[in-house]
Amino acid sequence: MTVPKTVSSPLFPGFSYLEDIDSTILQEVRYAGPHNFIGRPIDGYEAARCVVSDKLGQGIAAVQEEVRKDNYTLKVYDAYRPLRSVVNFAKWAMDLEDLLMKEEFYPEINKAHLFDLGYIGFRSQHSRGCAVDLTLVPLTIPDQDTYRSGDQLVDARLPKGQRFNDNSIEMGTGFDCFDEMSHTACPRISEEAKKNRAYLTKVMETHGFENYEKEWWHFSLKDEPFPETYFDFPVR
Repeated sequence: MTVPKTVSSPLFPGFSYLEDIDSTILQEVRYAGPHNFIGRPIDGYEAARCVVSDKLGQGIAAVQEEVRKDNYTLKVYDAYRPLRSVVNFAKWAMDLEDLLMKEEFYPEINKAHLFDLGYIGFRSQHSRGCAVDLTLVPLTIPDQDTYRSGDQLVDARLPKGQRFNDNSIEMGTGFDCFDEMSHTACPRISEEAKKNRAYLTKVMETHGFENYEKEWWHFSLKDEPFPETYFDFPVR
């Protein structure tokens, strides 16, 4: 078996900041702050900025150009993810006593099953520069709430208007909800959410992406720029 290479660099050649490719795309880097399934900034995220491989960024920009015609804008939650961040996720998943954010992000999932269910892994496409987590926001951008550590958590499976006030259009769950309702083809979500997921999936596929069926927000390039390399430079 070939051992994947790892690379550590301030910003490896072939990577850019997303705003330098398309400054119109919204960014909400959840792993640089406390509003994520762990509840604190994640190792490797030293700034709330999206780093993308150039090929990934160009693909996202092409999608942005198309969705803007329908009065939407993309919002990216995560793109390149340092390998150390993935290791951080795995260590957290193995600490079965840390349930700080369970009420919002995995209310019905036994944390011990996160690996087997495909929500946490020891490697990630994000670290290869080929994956992005994103959603759609109306082009007249709505306000959204600001989460602060210690705020009351709300089940991310609740309908829009009852869960955390993210300015995304209705997608059936909040971002990073570990639950069957986050599976792209889940039949239990509203008709509006089904329509919106189908639209996002179609436009992403048109521009060379494929969806991870257990996460409506996760897409990866079919033709990866660095298929054998897991990068570990921090996001700064």
